Amino acid sequence: MEHAQPIPTSFPWRAATFVVAAIAAAELIALVAIGAVRLAPTHAHAQTVATRHVHAATPKPKAPVVPSHPLRARSSVRVLVLNGNGEQGAAGAEASRLRIAGYAIGATRNAARHDYAHSMVLYAPGWLKEARRLARDTGFRVIAPVDGLRPSALKGSKLVVILGTA
Repeated sequence: MEHAQPIPTSFPWRAATFVVAAIAAAELIALVAIGAVRLAPTHAHAQTVATRHVHAATPKPKAPVVPSHPLRARSSVRVLVLNGNGEQGAAGAEASRLRIAGYAIGATRNAARHDYAHSMVLYAPGWLKEARRLARDTGFRVIAPVDGLRPSALKGSKLVVILGTA
């Protein structure tokens, strides 16, 4: 039978705690200093602010006015769901969630590739507001205009969801 042997000297817990606390405090001070340097306005920024006051009297050309439309109802937004992650049934499952959320589903199918790293929302011209709402509803962070899909491939949809691995 083996017996536990007593430790001949006690471990200096108090000293070790003070050493760890000192190291943590030094790291905190270093991080605060780095943050202050990174967030401080640069000399070029100060010059830009100064010249902005000088040129404030100069009239600036107005940006073109983009016609605005009210946000369309979810039920009138048709979504094409593409499986870009290779998981069987992922597009159908996402289409069911979107249908429950009130969206109209144009079609579900596999994407041309199955190596998309992130899920994304693509939109046809004039449908950006709805794409942002769909991205917010689904939790997807990537929003981009439709590119590389023929209008006939959209199946009448104005928004496209491509499912990625994340």
